[in-house]
Amino acid sequence: MASVSLSSLSLAHRRRPDAAAAAALTFSSSDLRFRSASFGFGLAKKNQRVFGLAKKNQRVRISVCRASSLFIRNLDADDFRHPLDKQNTLILRAIPGLNELGKALLGSVTEQIMLLENIGTSVLVSKNQLSELHQLMTEAAQILNMEAPDLYVRQSPVPNAYTLAISGQKPFVVVHTSLVELLTRKELQAVLAHELGHLKCDHGVWLTFANFLTLGAYTVPGIGWLIARNLEEQLFRWLRAAELTCDRAALLVAQDPKVVISVLMKLAGGSPSIADQLNVDAFLEQARSYDRASSSSVGLYIRNAQTRQLSHPLPVLRAREIDEWSRSLGYQQLLKRAIQITTPQNV
Repeated sequence: MASVSLSSLSLAHRRRPDAAAAAALTFSSSDLRFRSASFGFGLAKKNQRVFGLAKKNQRVRISVCRASSLFIRNLDADDFRHPLDKQNTLILRAIPGLNELGKALLGSVTEQIMLLENIGTSVLVSKNQLSELHQLMTEAAQILNMEAPDLYVRQSPVPNAYTLAISGQKPFVVVHTSLVELLTRKELQAVLAHELGHLKCDHGVWLTFANFLTLGAYTVPGIGWLIARNLEEQLFRWLRAAELTCDRAALLVAQDPKVVISVLMKLAGGSPSIADQLNVDAFLEQARSYDRASSSSVGLYIRNAQTRQLSHPLPVLRAREIDEWSRSLGYQQLLKRAIQITTPQNV
């Protein structure tokens, strides 16, 4: 059974697929949306595909790793899992037959298609290939108390990252070159940590089951669309909650809320040419103004309608959530369990 984690810190949003979109969702992990086998962390429009060639003289630039960080002893997924993630996971588990139907819909052929498509068009990161990026991943996995997955860099003009886990295969994370160009070293490591959060929390299992169940329900004559719509709303509610959990994983690795918020801000409206002009504090004030504007009964209705079929929370809401958690007792208690680890710097 393929299990997946996307976009992830991704800002990708997905709505109900039509028949053509369903086929794309089944067989194309290169689309920058929640796939049956991938989570992402980036910006994408519905059914957008990115097979572009590299721009002239485009290079992947990775900065050196920091000298030390805090490793949280015996870190468990439930130590940082968002309450809404816990609640909506229980709802998914209560759906009768979800496990069995998911296994029936996702076969070994589909798994291999998704696997080969991702690894056949990317560069595998290792100690001998993009070693500094390899070091960022290794350190992030160590902080989160888990084994590091494989890491690939893939050419794409759309900033994104996603994770794929297939039974019997080592899970891997894919990062797009444009995301590497857009983010600083600390921000890029926060994205990797977000993707690791999906793996540590076993998000992929439920994403795969629910995605295929939803797509399959659309093909049922008569009431199929109604079944699919109800399942899809439950799925998207869970996906949004899962993203909040993985933003917390990013903070545990970055250990600075402004780093995570800066990633969200850049994915919402950044580019390499203006990145140094963006202001995290101004973006947080923007989030607070959104809360104020949506606090009325009419505003709350519009806000719920706006987010109901989104796979990711709005970036301003994610920024506000991570800012609040960084000042919470739960986060501070996790830091008290931390010990110092040292990572040699590259020069």
